Amino acid sequence: QVQLVESGGGLVQAGGSLRLSCATSGFTFSSYSMGWSRQAPGKEREFVASISSTGSSRYYADSVKGRFTISRDNAKNTLYLQMDRVKPGDTAVYYCNAGYHRGGIYTPRSEYWGQGTQVTVSS
Repeated sequence: QVQLVESGGGLVQAGGSLRLSCATSGFTFSSYSMGWSRQAPGKEREFVASISSTGSSRYYADSVKGRFTISRDNAKNTLYLQMDRVKPGDTAVYYCNAGYHRGGIYTPRSEYWGQGTQVTVSS
């Protein structure tokens, strides 16, 4: 049974930091690219960041580049998102997912998503 469980969300002040984790099981974590997406109220879900299966390549949305860092620990089957200098516009439910990269474009598998963790940034 595939499971992706996010944690680490919460309320943080603008300019602060937060670290999200995604514990996975039920699939070969080290064989998949992994990613983070988010969905703000009234908006469509959007790509945040992705990382290749070995961690050698990382990709970011322009809106978070230079502030967020995606990483992974293949020994622990866990994905991370370090969020620094957060802004109110980062308020959203954050989801981790597993997928693949083709030509630098990350595509999550439809069935490999977590349930999400809420991040709220106060101004």
